[in-house]
Amino acid sequence: MLALEFPPLSHIVNWPGFFGTDGAWYEINKVVLIYAFAVVLTILVFALGNKKQLVPTGMQNVAEMAVEFVEDGIVMETMGKEGIKYTPYLLSLFFFIFFTNIFEIIPIIQMPASARIALPLFLALLSYVIYHGAGIKSHGFGYFKHALVPPGVPVALLILVIPIEFISKFLVQPFSHTVRLFANLLAGHILLVTFAVLTSGLFVPKWYAVFAPLPLIGVIFFTAFEVLVSFLQAYVFTLLTGVYINAAQSHEH
Repeated sequence: MLALEFPPLSHIVNWPGFFGTDGAWYEINKVVLIYAFAVVLTILVFALGNKKQLVPTGMQNVAEMAVEFVEDGIVMETMGKEGIKYTPYLLSLFFFIFFTNIFEIIPIIQMPASARIALPLFLALLSYVIYHGAGIKSHGFGYFKHALVPPGVPVALLILVIPIEFISKFLVQPFSHTVRLFANLLAGHILLVTFAVLTSGLFVPKWYAVFAPLPLIGVIFFTAFEVLVSFLQAYVFTLLTGVYINAAQSHEH
């Protein structure tokens, strides 16, 4: 009989601390180290992307192309020239999320920090404050009318429309922003763990070891797929932040 022991979900997203009391706010574990690495790598992208020299290095070229991608593909597409002032935040957001995601496929570490809901929730709430703050700065306190009263809606329907818009923009929007990133990275992490456990369980001196290459192919496929997911989820999260900022400060009403 083939006996495989799948680790409980808590074992694949929770890690023992390296420093500090277990469960304390200052405890340092693998996830905290990923946050630190992601911050350092994000700063490195900015440093290389802004470095001016006669003959750019290979890494500098990569950093410059990455920065241009975010500026042209996210900032300009969602907000235009008016959004240039938000470029540093959106750049930081994109690269920080991407680096926290991509550690899913880094040997030994193999953990996407975004699979812990605390990080997506914090980033979603930070973006929430920024885009509503941008709306208030642009419209004053008339922003709430701008956000809750769509143009052209008959007055008789406002009693229904205003609560719906409030729930959608002030409650559901940050929730969906959080869950989209968290759920995708957690699902990918679970898939990789599942196929890795199956692969290790089939590498035994038994007849059914002939099936071991099947989950191994799954591991290779989902590892490559996670690279795409890491990029796409960072892109989508940042793109939606730009869309929300633009909607909050637009004057279409």
